[in-house]
Amino acid sequence: MKLLTVIGARPQIIKAAAISRAVKNVFASQIEEKILHTGQHYDANMSQVFFDELGIPQPDFNLGVGSGRHGSQTAKMIAGIEEVLLSDHYDGIILYGDTNSTLAGAVAASKIHVPVFHIEAGLRSFNMAMPEEVNRIVCDQLASICFAPTQTAIDNLRHEGFADSKASFKNGRGRRICNCGDVMYDNSMYFASLAQERCNIIEELGLQSSRYILATVHRDNNTDNPERLQAILKALSDISQSDNIPVVLPLHPRTKKILENGNLLDSLSQKIRIIPPASFFEINMLEQNALIVMTDSGGVQKEAFFFEKPCVILRPETEWVEIVDHGAGIIADADYLKITQAYRQLVDHPVHFPHLFGDAHASEKILQTIIDYLA
Repeated sequence: MKLLTVIGARPQIIKAAAISRAVKNVFASQIEEKILHTGQHYDANMSQVFFDELGIPQPDFNLGVGSGRHGSQTAKMIAGIEEVLLSDHYDGIILYGDTNSTLAGAVAASKIHVPVFHIEAGLRSFNMAMPEEVNRIVCDQLASICFAPTQTAIDNLRHEGFADSKASFKNGRGRRICNCGDVMYDNSMYFASLAQERCNIIEELGLQSSRYILATVHRDNNTDNPERLQAILKALSDISQSDNIPVVLPLHPRTKKILENGNLLDSLSQKIRIIPPASFFEINMLEQNALIVMTDSGGVQKEAFFFEKPCVILRPETEWVEIVDHGAGIIADADYLKITQAYRQLVDHPVHFPHLFGDAHASEKILQTIIDYLA
């Protein structure tokens, strides 16, 4: 069977590595995978480096849509994905997460009756002001199979009626929901040792293991809001000064531009180490060796948990509520006092990290479920 994998943003490229690896190593005789890159992230540091580093096959199609308003960007993706799907016979489309590329793939495929398989289904922040929340909800509604990474995600789908769904797709197939585990856990475990062998960023930056903070800030409600961004940066600066600890801050291109335009870089503590966007192996090593992680990224929250690092969440909510429920993460939003208090609590008290995200074989389970569904 032939499947089209759609990617566009950096996290999706990484997730696709797990599926492509399973296709190559386990299902090569049963599945032909074609990869379509929408071009949503087009900077080399945000895209191409991940294909090179993770050994993902080069995309068979690249739409090159670039940045733009949500509507116009998504519209270009829908048109391009539809054209590719109509150019050949595809048995299904694999979509990841919650970006505009995810939404576009779901709309394009469902309109021409190509089964949609949504990886990371059932995640909910319950914040409809987030574009990602809209994208993931729409994709779940259009998906033939919702692949949920955790029991919480399954519970969300059940509460929304997915378990009893009367939806009928082409050829009379119904909808399925599946707790498959998390493909990012697959990747983190697979690549952890490779990162140690191939990446020396810790030595290059002169860092000591468990003696620095890793921080990432990229969501537009933080980077585009001067008050929120300044509160986060002040908290990072003051923590670094009071605890005499470096903060490593890989800067998303958008964030760096905003800081430069607002002359905010001069106000940062000299202990804040600003570096370019980190490659997968680099961020993997920085996560493995950090004392604590402070981030507004859902993916980095999880990876911190995988590597048993506590996490201060720089958002008002999280889709990964399990991390918070088990005390491994604290939601601090962009509140200076909450950030500093959360940091203190997490570094001063023991944190436990139960196994919540599967057995590192989610990719094989996903592909076998797709094969059985389409048989």
